[in-house]
Formats: sequence, structure tokens, C-alpha cells
Amino acid sequence: MAEVLVYVDHVDGAVRKPTLELLTLARRIGEPVAVAVGGGAAGTAGVLAEHGAVRVLTAEAPEFADYLVVPKVDALQAAHDAVSPVAVLVPSSAEGKEIAARLAVRIGSGVITDAVDLEAGEQGPVATQSAFAASFTTRSRVSRGTPVITVKPNSAPVEAAPAAGAVEALAVSFSAQATGTKVLSRTPRESTGRPELTEAAIVVSGGRGVNGAENFAVIEALADSLGAAVGASRAAVDAGWYPHSSQVGQTGKSVSPQLYIASGISGAIQHRAGMQTSKTIVAINKDAEAPIFDLVDYGVVGDLFQVVPQLTEEVNARKG
Repeated sequence: MAEVLVYVDHVDGAVRKPTLELLTLARRIGEPVAVAVGGGAAGTAGVLAEHGAVRVLTAEAPEFADYLVVPKVDALQAAHDAVSPVAVLVPSSAEGKEIAARLAVRIGSGVITDAVDLEAGEQGPVATQSAFAASFTTRSRVSRGTPVITVKPNSAPVEAAPAAGAVEALAVSFSAQATGTKVLSRTPRESTGRPELTEAAIVVSGGRGVNGAENFAVIEALADSLGAAVGASRAAVDAGWYPHSSQVGQTGKSVSPQLYIASGISGAIQHRAGMQTSKTIVAINKDAEAPIFDLVDYGVVGDLFQVVPQLTEEVNARKG
């Protein structure tokens, strides 16, 4: 069977969930061959094998940590040349999309970004995308070269499918461009204890209706009861109530969780563009005419300061 390259997103050997989702999608079109680079790369093999990787190509070198992006592209190109895959799958993060674009240019192939589904086709893999703020669904395939496809987090289930996961060293020759941008320092990000916004299965967001930074504690309490990430609308971020890193929308982050709860968010197109592909959408807003109600699965017309605490209390009671 043809092989599919899957670029592994990991932190010191701990594989992040979007990579495991890619392995599920890769099995639809071929046999997954994982490519793990950087510190702890060899330590990813066990988890990758559990989720379907028939082989794990690893490369560890200081260049992966000391310089930005290009060394990783060099490694993925070396894997492409060695394997001749039917497709290359990359997580759809900011870095992932840059890696995919650079690789596609190098190997003379087409690239598809932000896919939400993938299936086998007679002329190559067919990717499904949500376009124009999720107003349209498109199905596309690359017509030249090896398809390079980035996939949004939460687009596929994580499914165990034990495979050999044989670890093989990947020989990488770094290009002249690899050392062009050097990392001078790193500052650890403060952990909130909540899941990463773009990877979370549940997201609870607050908007203009929250009416102040101090009131986001209501949103955070509901999120914590559900084990969810906290998001914010552009209006809330622009007002300084919540950090930009949590903004959901066209100029923020795009999320596609299993459950999205919007509290005090009107539903402007700017916000909808970042969350409209969520599997189940719940809105809480005291304005019955708010545009957000046009796309929800469940809507509550009411004061969020009454509804959200009651919801939090009920969730905690059922957990207990």
C-alpha cells in the first residue's frame, strides 16, 4: 500500500493531539509514516505506533531548536525524497502552514490548507475545506506533484490502530537557508491549566456582553467545570478584557471543537469565521435577534450572568 507522510507535532517527545488525528486521516489513503524531528523525537515512537504509524523517521540535531522552521522543512523534504509518499499531512498551526507551503514550493507540488476532512480519490486524496467564513464547503485535490495538506485540529477522531512503528534514522542535510533566522531566547508561557484553544474539544467564549475583564471569571468557571478552553470575541479583546492569544475569529484563532459555547457574543461575521465549523454550537444572549442564533444548534435567550452560573452549577453537580 502507498505510504503517507505525517509530520509530528510534539514537545520533547510528548505527541500533541492533532498529530494523532492526522494518523487517523492518513490511514484512509495509505500507510502512515511519521516524521518526528528535534529533541525527544525517538520518544514519540510508542504513541505513534499505537495510532497507526508503520514507520517513524526520526532526526535529532541542534538546528531544529536553534533556528526557525527551515530545518524542519529540510527534514520533511528528506523524508519525502526517501519515501515518495502519496501525500504529506501537516497539522494546521501557524508553523505547520509555513512548513507545508515551503515544502510544496521545493517539491513543485500544490498545497491545501485548513482541511477539515480527507478521503481517498481515484486521482489522489480529496480534501474538504470550509471557505468564506464557513459559508461554503469545498472539495479539492492537488493536480500536480505530491499533495501537501494541512488539517485543522479536531477534524478527525483519535483512533488507536496498533502498527509496527519501526524507528528509522532520517538523514538530513541542512540547506544554506536553515540558519537564516536564529532563536535568541525563549520564555516559557504561563500555564492556565486549560487545554490549548485551537486543540480543545470544548471552548467557552465570552464577548461584549461580559461587560468587563473582572466578569470573565464567570466564563472561566464554566470552562473549568467542562475541562474547556476559554475564548473571547474581538470586541472583548479590543476592550482589553482578555488577551489576544484567546481571540476567536477572522483576525484571531480558528477553532473547530466538538462543543462551542458563546456567551454574550452577537455573532458578527468576524467571529463566525473562526468558530462556524464547530460540531455543536450553543449561544447565550439576551438579544433574541442576535445573528449568532442563526447558526446555533441550541440557543438560550437570557442574561448570561444568570444563565452561565446556573449551567456551571449544574455541570458540577452532575460531575459530583
